[in-house]
Amino acid sequence: MSQAILKSGRVHLVPLSVEHLEHQIELDSDPEVMRYLGGARSREQVEEALHGNIADAQRVPGLGYWTGFVEGEFVGVWLLRSPGPAEQEAKDGQLGSKILRRHWKQGLGSEGSRELLRHGFQDLGLARIHAMAAAANTASQATLTALGLQRVREFLADAEWFPPGTDLRTVEFAMTQENWRAAQGK
Repeated sequence: MSQAILKSGRVHLVPLSVEHLEHQIELDSDPEVMRYLGGARSREQVEEALHGNIADAQRVPGLGYWTGFVEGEFVGVWLLRSPGPAEQEAKDGQLGSKILRRHWKQGLGSEGSRELLRHGFQDLGLARIHAMAAAANTASQATLTALGLQRVREFLADAEWFPPGTDLRTVEFAMTQENWRAAQGK
């Protein structure tokens, strides 16, 4: 199974490709969008990350990165990826999203993430999906809680992924397939 094109009520999620580079640059160059993700990125950094994400999406069929559009307008990027080989065997997925600032507080991040939860549990049969948010990012934590994910733990993120001086406190949230099915009434 290759990466699916997904659609929620408003958000159309298409697999991330090199054609989405300019959208990714617009998103990742905004210091507010990237505030808890290590800061704004240069064009070169975004291009390198894009190619890495596309390669990562090819590791596990059905999982990957999606570019989101509402009525043809770019709104953000979502991911449902395999966190690594050990988690892949356990059928674990990692959920995430970044939304353009002008689309914040419209429920689009939640809507796209809800569709990826459905895709992960229903279409792919994942056993567990988790997500991480910076401890200081209360908005993302509130979104994850509203989606039904439960707070699992707080830990320090790996410093090699962030610039010096970054607050590395991170909160992990998770949901099992059983919890998702119960919430769906299935």
